[in-house]
Amino acid sequence: MFKRLSNAIASVEMFVAALLAAAVTLLVLLNIVSRAMGQAIYWVDELAIYSMVWMTFLATSTVLKKRQGVSVTILTDCLPTRSRHWLAVFSDLMILVFAVALFALCWRWYSPVALWQAGFDFQAFQAETFNFMYSENTSTIGIKKFWVWLVLPVFALSLAVHALINLYDSIRTAGSAAGEPV
Repeated sequence: MFKRLSNAIASVEMFVAALLAAAVTLLVLLNIVSRAMGQAIYWVDELAIYSMVWMTFLATSTVLKKRQGVSVTILTDCLPTRSRHWLAVFSDLMILVFAVALFALCWRWYSPVALWQAGFDFQAFQAETFNFMYSENTSTIGIKKFWVWLVLPVFALSLAVHALINLYDSIRTAGSAAGEPV
């Protein structure tokens, strides 16, 4: 069940990342054309940057789920199979720890409980916590930056799901390789 959830999340992430990649391409082309015509549209740069950031985080989550990240395998290639399996377990565990730590930091940063206690009144929230994240606007688009930064907790949560499934699979694989020499 959890593996299907992870696969579904990864499918959505890759679909949205592909849409964002297309959007970045179109925004850059629009920027080139508008600047060539002497009518620069300044918010296009900022939107292209934010689209690229979201695309990168979403695609990274899926790449780590599929274990397709760039890696140096010179050491692991020299190890016996069982040791390689346990290094995979360690790697998956470190990714899970990173994802959980990032989510915890995002939870603290966004402070949803304190925001709820303030009645979703941003001014009261800021006065109580000295956290001004909900009041910052983007430079040219004019939306609140917390919408842009929302990619971090989304990334952390999806990465944690993927890493947990990968960790389970790695432990199972390493356990079945227990009969091989270390």
